[in-house]
Amino acid sequence: MNERKIKTIIEEIYQKGFDGMIIKDINNIGYISNYFPTAFAVCLLKEEPVIYTTIMDLEFAENSSDIEVKTFKSLKDLKEILNKENYKKIAVEKTLDIETYQKISGEYELIISDLLEKERMIKTSDEIAKIKKATDIAHKSFNEVKEDMKNKKFSELAISYKLGQILRDNGAEGESFDTIIASSSSTSLPHSTPSNNKIDYPILVDWGAKYHNYCSDTTRTIVYSEKEEEIFNIVLEAYNKTIKSIKPGIKSCNLDKIARDIITEYGYGENFIHTTGHSLGLDIHEEPRIAKNDKTIIEKNMVFTIEPGIYLKGEFGVRIEDTIHVSNRGKVIGNLNPVI
Repeated sequence: MNERKIKTIIEEIYQKGFDGMIIKDINNIGYISNYFPTAFAVCLLKEEPVIYTTIMDLEFAENSSDIEVKTFKSLKDLKEILNKENYKKIAVEKTLDIETYQKISGEYELIISDLLEKERMIKTSDEIAKIKKATDIAHKSFNEVKEDMKNKKFSELAISYKLGQILRDNGAEGESFDTIIASSSSTSLPHSTPSNNKIDYPILVDWGAKYHNYCSDTTRTIVYSEKEEEIFNIVLEAYNKTIKSIKPGIKSCNLDKIARDIITEYGYGENFIHTTGHSLGLDIHEEPRIAKNDKTIIEKNMVFTIEPGIYLKGEFGVRIEDTIHVSNRGKVIGNLNPVI
């Protein structure tokens, strides 16, 4: 599978007129080679691709990489190779840092390309299976801790730590991102940080597990008062109708519009302050985004979140999020009820 993937990517590199591509991002290197560097590494994608790494990571790289691995001391070594092989036009990642860019600059032209980001948008069956497993772990772990949340004797931080431990006990390598446990008025902050405050209603939990390097992402909001339930039902309507509209051929921006229009009709358009979703995989945020300015055409085997929300400043917020696998329609990954 990886050999076919590498061959396809290299063919596309040449079709776009590049002599090769330089990759430094850990997850991009892992995506094409199954080696996820723990130290500095860089990959030169060409007809005979090679990964250059430090002596410290060499044994690990040789045991895991599907691509030839060599050691090098500095980026000057790579620059010498590029000059020696008379490269003229080289693709580099969008995420390449300026320092590295400057160190590898030479007589050749370095051109930023989103080739790998686009390749990663369509998931293989193996990738989808790992995302599903990560989601199963996350949902199982949530169910094991939700009663502790509801009795309000623990702090947000305590629940965050406990959920992280249970995720690992259930087979996760770790969390996809820093778990958000927010309660009471802090739920009006989409990226609230867990505090030592005792949990109170409403309770918003945004969490994910990593399984074999692949991420899951889910959000649930537990409401109590009549006003909280009213806002919850609006968000739930936007969530349900957007998911029902997912199919190959629709644009990302149109999915965002469906969710946003419903929330706006109820008078809360200005309180929906983020995009409707994002793709995920090796990274928790990948392309495409389900956003008003993203015109990506949705295709089969894309995987992305749908997460509408309403945030009332100083009062509370509600968000519902699940990860969707696109086949003929959009199918929610996992079976955790959005109503807790």
